[in-house]
Amino acid sequence: MNDQPKFSELCSKLLSFDPCGNAVQFEGEWRTWGWVQDLARKIGEHLANSGANHVPVSFVARNHPAALAGLVGLITQDRTIRMIYAFQSPAAIAASIAKLASPALVLMEGDLTPEVVTAIEAADVTCIALSDDGATLVRRGHIPANSSPDPSPTIDILTSGTTGSPKQYPISHAVFAHMMINQNTPVLQQNSAPPFLMAFPFGNIAGLSMLIGSFLQGQPIMLLDRFSLDVWRDYVVRYRPASVGLPSAAVPMILNAKLSKDDLASVKYVTTGAAPLDVELQKAFQDTYGARILLVYGATEFGGPVTAMTPALDAEWGDTKLGSSGRALPGVKLRVCDQETGDILPADEIGLLEVVSPRIGTDWIQTSDLVRIDADGFLYCIGRADGAIMRGGFKVLPETLEQVLRQHPAVAFAGVVGIEDRVLHQVPGAVIQFTPQTVLPDIAELEGHVRAHLPSPYVPARWQVVETMPLNSAYKIDRAALRNLFLTG
Repeated sequence: MNDQPKFSELCSKLLSFDPCGNAVQFEGEWRTWGWVQDLARKIGEHLANSGANHVPVSFVARNHPAALAGLVGLITQDRTIRMIYAFQSPAAIAASIAKLASPALVLMEGDLTPEVVTAIEAADVTCIALSDDGATLVRRGHIPANSSPDPSPTIDILTSGTTGSPKQYPISHAVFAHMMINQNTPVLQQNSAPPFLMAFPFGNIAGLSMLIGSFLQGQPIMLLDRFSLDVWRDYVVRYRPASVGLPSAAVPMILNAKLSKDDLASVKYVTTGAAPLDVELQKAFQDTYGARILLVYGATEFGGPVTAMTPALDAEWGDTKLGSSGRALPGVKLRVCDQETGDILPADEIGLLEVVSPRIGTDWIQTSDLVRIDADGFLYCIGRADGAIMRGGFKVLPETLEQVLRQHPAVAFAGVVGIEDRVLHQVPGAVIQFTPQTVLPDIAELEGHVRAHLPSPYVPARWQVVETMPLNSAYKIDRAALRNLFLTG
C-alpha cells in the first residue's frame, strides 16, 4: 500500500466532476455534484478559518445528502474522522461527543438538541451544522496549539462486537484507498450508470464499503434513511439491476409481501451479510424468484469483508453450500479454535473464528463468532459465543432458537435474549413478529413447536409480541432493545 495514492487525493477527484451531473437522490429529489462540491468545500473553509486544519473531527453520519457531502468534505483532507452512531437518543449522542473529545464536530442541524448543545459547550468544541442549505459554523471552540497534519489518519468506526464489546476501531485511510483502487470499476470516474440504492448507514464499515464501490467511484446514488420495501421495489422495477445488496432482514420482508416474480425478474444475485440468514429463508427466496443469495462475512475489525460466496463459487457448488458465507478472500487466513482450550480445530468442528485480514495486518484477530469451516474451505456462521444463554448450566444459543421459531408459518421475525433468573441464572426470552394476515397461534402452540425441534431448556420462559422487530443501524436484531421490552413490559 506504500506506493498507492492517498485516500484524500483519490477522493479529491470528486470535486472536479461536472457540477451539473446528478449525484445523490433523496426522498425523490436529486442533488447535483455541484451541490455536493459546494458543501464539501464549505466544510473545509469553516475548519480552516476556525484553526481546525488538522485536528480529529467527530462526525454524526446520518444517511442524508448533506451528511454525505459532509463526508466528502472530510475525506478529501488528511484528517482523522471519528464516527458517531446516528441512530441513538440525543443523550447518547451527547455522551459520545464527550467520550471522543474531538476538538471539532460535524453533524446535521437537526441533531443540535439541548443535550447535544450542552455537551458541545462543556467540551468547548468547534461545531459545523449541515442542512440542505449548506454548512454553517455554529460554534468556535478551543483548538489545541501546534496541531500538525496526521501522518496516519484513520476513520474510527464503532464496532458491532465481533471481537468483544462494541468500541471505536480505527481504520487507516490507506485501507480505504486500497479498497477503492481494487474495485472492478475505474477509480473515480464520473459516469452515467444507473444509481446505486444505498440503505446501509454509511457511518459503519458495510456502508462505507458500499460507498467506495459506488458513489466514491463516481456513480450516482439513491440514498435512503433506512430500508424501505416500497422504495426498493420501485427501484428494481425501474432500473432492472442484475444484482442488489440487501440487509438480511429484507429477505423475509420480500417473501412476506409476496412481491411478484416479474418485479424481480432482472435480479440474478442478492448479496447480504449484515446478520445471519436462515437457510430455509434463503432457499425459499431462491426458489421463488430464481435469484441467488450470496452471503458475505466481515467486520469493522477486518476492514470489511473477509469471505464471500461469489457468483463463480455459487455456479460451481450451488445448493450444496447453502447457508455458507463462501471462502476466504485473497490473502485472508481463517482458523477455528476450541472455546475452552484455544486448540485449532479440524474441518467441520464448531469453534471460535480467528482471522488474518491483510487490510489490517499480519496478526490473528480473535472473534466471538461461533463458526465451522468445512473440508472445502467454506465458512458457516453459527452464532455468537458471547450471546449464549446459560440456563441452569445448559447453554442455549439464541440464533438456534430464533431459527426454529422462524420455521413456524405464522412467525415473520424472532429475536431471543437472555433474561436474568435467580434460580437458573438466565432464561431465554423470545420476541415475535407475526406474518401479516395469518391465523395467530397462542403461546402454547409456539412452545410445542420449540419442543418438537429442540431440547426443553430452549423453550422460552417469557414471550413478547411486537408489530415491528427492533433492528439496529446494520439491520441486525437490536438485542438491547429486546431486553428493554422485557424490563418494561
